Amino acid sequence: MTVFYNQEKFKVEVEKDIKFMIKIKSKAEIKKMTRASEIVKDLLFELENIIKPGMTTLELDIISEKFILNEGAIPGFKGLYGFPATICVSINDEVVHGIPGNRELHDGDIIGIDVGSIFEGFYGDHAKTFPVGIIDSDKKKLIDVTKECLLRGINEAKPGKRIGDIGYAIQSYAESFGFGVVKELVGHGIGEKLHEDPQIPNYGMRDTGALIKEGMCFAIEPMINFGSDEIYTKTDNWTVCTKDGCPSAHFEHTITINKDGAQILTI
Repeated sequence: MTVFYNQEKFKVEVEKDIKFMIKIKSKAEIKKMTRASEIVKDLLFELENIIKPGMTTLELDIISEKFILNEGAIPGFKGLYGFPATICVSINDEVVHGIPGNRELHDGDIIGIDVGSIFEGFYGDHAKTFPVGIIDSDKKKLIDVTKECLLRGINEAKPGKRIGDIGYAIQSYAESFGFGVVKELVGHGIGEKLHEDPQIPNYGMRDTGALIKEGMCFAIEPMINFGSDEIYTKTDNWTVCTKDGCPSAHFEHTITINKDGAQILTI
């Protein structure tokens, strides 16, 4: 689940060393996060195998809640900030935070699924965008580019780098294809809370933002639009959509920072 960008807060992160705001996780804490992340990783592999035209998003939500509970964890999103479901399901022009319901999937759709779990008090957060049936070449390209954006961002997450290096890598790759990078929603630190410091925008400048250190844990999540980067929120106060109606894709991994670089916990 993404968080809305607080520009004033990020200015502080750029201008100051906020090492006391970003929590360094112990090995025991990372172990719990690893299990929470493993659960949502396995869930999305399960959903990938069953997504098909004619399914409703509510069916996917019911399956997801049962899966997480059966693994000894708690759905991380349900009830958080008032969100009513276990998974966020976003179809075609919906960027993030779609609410499951009786809407049926159709051949040619793409669906972004974002899910979190809590294991022994610690979160794992993971998102993928899936094709429904046969999709067109534009949607496939969007999915492939967004997935690569995530990997390029993660590659910059290593000790001695800064948060701006992550955003720069994502933005420069996405925009090289003419795609729009959503700027109002960002990745985040993660741990005992789903959304911790620092904010992690999917755009930015090299050598800006908080210094990355061993033991930090992040959820990096590019949201890339096929057209303009402009978005709006539906009247349900949750579902974020592209203004121009073009499709959007979303991928997210939970990672921890080791001395040599990022370790992906949701892979």
